[in-house]
Amino acid sequence: MTVDTKPETASTIATNVQQAVPFFMVTDLQASLRYYVDGLGFKMTNRWIDEGKLRWCWLQHGGASLMLQEYRKDRVPAGKLGEGMSVCFQCVDALAIYREVRARGITPKLPFVGNRMWVVSMSDPDGYRIDFESPTDAPEESEYLDPA
Repeated sequence: MTVDTKPETASTIATNVQQAVPFFMVTDLQASLRYYVDGLGFKMTNRWIDEGKLRWCWLQHGGASLMLQEYRKDRVPAGKLGEGMSVCFQCVDALAIYREVRARGITPKLPFVGNRMWVVSMSDPDGYRIDFESPTDAPEESEYLDPA
């Protein structure tokens, strides 16, 4: 057994890791693209096409990214995808996201304040929970009074 004994410094490790990107395996890539691109406003910035079919893509929204790849039909796991999983996107104004996605036909849960953050929560077609959060001074557990 060989062990690398070269010590890594904290600054080397910190500059090496640059970004964490959620990677969701989905059952219907086209439905997920409609949700993320048309509904949430993500832009596709990279893709892998295999045998004429889109198999994987990289999506961005501002400084945040995520990746989607469709399961092959014979490899979809049993059970509910996304169970217990959530991704929290930190943003300047989560309530603006709430209004934008509603205008695009997505129905998020009613925003609330948790941990001094407005939380706008929704689930994608495969059950992955997506939260957009922004700092607030509103009291804990406040709910957004939707003017609509």
